[in-house]
Amino acid sequence: MGVYTGKGDHGETDLLGGERVPKDHLRVRTYGTADELSAFIGLAASPKAVKADIRRKLVRIQRELFTLGAELAMPKSISGGGAGARIKLVGQAELVALKMELETFERKVPRLTNFILPGGSPAGAALGVARAVCRRLEREAVKLHRHEPLRPEVLRYLNLLGDWLFVCSRVVNKSDDVTEEAWKG
Repeated sequence: MGVYTGKGDHGETDLLGGERVPKDHLRVRTYGTADELSAFIGLAASPKAVKADIRRKLVRIQRELFTLGAELAMPKSISGGGAGARIKLVGQAELVALKMELETFERKVPRLTNFILPGGSPAGAALGVARAVCRRLEREAVKLHRHEPLRPEVLRYLNLLGDWLFVCSRVVNKSDDVTEEAWKG
């Protein structure tokens, strides 16, 4: 299978199930942002950038984002069955794992007393960008949800993932012995 088909040359693409839509369709923008988020997480997950335990968690998040992207690429008409029945959707188990890891991460870094500026080590900074992209993905998903209701787990996952990425970036920076830059307005 080749990458280039020419089918998108006129600004349209296929959703899962075959429906053709413009490439700027809200559903396409939403799953495209999930793909962008996964790419930034991949940048942070470089084997030379983070320790193996963090890398494993980041790769797992990328896999979950691909699953979420597949769900977002399914029109409501097929998401309840058909193609939707063939993939294991992000659900309660993934939410519990994120929450537990977030609590573990929070015990490893100092309590926040100020806002901190994104940045730090290359991996910490990439996770800062990932957090910002995650928040954009969350906004896109909320907008999509107003037009075509999404499962509640999708919105909860994205909200929790943004927090997870923020605290993970702090853990990575601490591990790399990088001092956080406080914002003092």
